[in-house]
Amino acid sequence: MAGDLPDYYFRVRENGAAVFRLDAANRQRRIEMEQIAVVNIRNGEVKPHGQHHLTEADKSEIARWTKARRETLAAREIDDIRRAVDHLNLTTQWVQSRATDAELDAVTDDLLLAMHDLRSTLVRKKADRMDRG
Repeated sequence: MAGDLPDYYFRVRENGAAVFRLDAANRQRRIEMEQIAVVNIRNGEVKPHGQHHLTEADKSEIARWTKARRETLAAREIDDIRRAVDHLNLTTQWVQSRATDAELDAVTDDLLLAMHDLRSTLVRKKADRMDRG
């Protein structure tokens, strides 16, 4: 099993990850996890943990993970937007076919305000793109 382990483990956090170096080459054959850094995905900051000094290999692996993580998060964000479109369509169908008056009273104002805000922002952004293009 030890041969199958990566050299690093990234414990995902809200804005990045805690970075650990893995070691299973000890007498007890237990997996040792030594925290070596904390990564902030938003600003790209890498802070060594405690008195640890990052090696070039550490920095290279952290940079590789950061790039891959940003790509994953960007793909998830687009997927979430596409799901939102699906939910809007399902909501329209629900309103048209199954919603009771009481259910509509409970959600209509919130939906109308959210949709107005979204529409206004989309129209403004599209106009900005057309002006630039």
